[in-house]
Amino acid sequence: MKVVFMGSGDISVPTLQWLTSAPGIELVGVVTQPDRPAGRGLQVVPSAVKQLAVSRGILIMQPARVRTPEAVEQIAALQPDVLVAMAYGQILPQQLLDVPRLGALNLHASLLPRHRGAAPVHAAILAGDSTSGVTVMWMDAGLDTGDMLLSKECAIDSVETAGTLHDKIAALAPAALAEAMSLIGEGHGPRVKQEESQATYAPKLDRSLGRLDWTRCADEVDRVIRGLYPWPGCTTTVELEDGRRLDLKIHRAEISHQPTNPAELRFSCAGGGVVSLLEVQAPGGRRMSAGDFARGNKVVRGGSDI
Repeated sequence: MKVVFMGSGDISVPTLQWLTSAPGIELVGVVTQPDRPAGRGLQVVPSAVKQLAVSRGILIMQPARVRTPEAVEQIAALQPDVLVAMAYGQILPQQLLDVPRLGALNLHASLLPRHRGAAPVHAAILAGDSTSGVTVMWMDAGLDTGDMLLSKECAIDSVETAGTLHDKIAALAPAALAEAMSLIGEGHGPRVKQEESQATYAPKLDRSLGRLDWTRCADEVDRVIRGLYPWPGCTTTVELEDGRRLDLKIHRAEISHQPTNPAELRFSCAGGGVVSLLEVQAPGGRRMSAGDFARGNKVVRGGSDI
């Protein structure tokens, strides 16, 4: 079965890895986003998807816009039986979805129809979900609206972050795709309509969301910290005894049942409850335990007190 894979995000790398050696699969091309500057130095570094494809000698295509006739024609020339996409980063046009003989599949990092859109991993934690997973769906021209083929579920525990859930789903995806490809190969790939009344959306994130709102309750603040870690990350302002105000980046926190203690980084939430910061980073400083920061900096106000 000839397959073209389309992916850009790190979450798709294990799936691409599986496709490179899966029995009965001929991976004829990889489509990924153009190389872009990244990191503090803004150096142009190939994505992990591209690096893996290069290492395996697979044909790589990097159109700036996959909707152009030229991009569609280039992919169609490979005559794929199936298109497989995961975290590609662009909505595919109907002309491209019509190219593969057996259909176009997308692996979406949620249990659809919940959390359609750009940031489903973060959204599951922000919403307080107890489970997430990956859904293999037949792509249509909508935003994650196609019929479902199958899904695989994983638990979200009380200390889960967007980073750890990302890795769980990345590891789950190859088995989901393997089962889906087997069903398609046997001619039994189901098409289950999504229940529109159950659909929710996970829009693209930006850094402004990481400014903590301490008027919320402790449970909500904790979910925001975990749901936005490691990116875009959360910050909060603390006031020191000498009058300085610092914006701390929060790496870890937890809900605390102990009273607020100014000698440590336990802050009250106006909506109820207390959150303890466990690991923080001051501007220009290194990541450290909140206890070490508090010992070196006399914090007099924070949380809903500012």
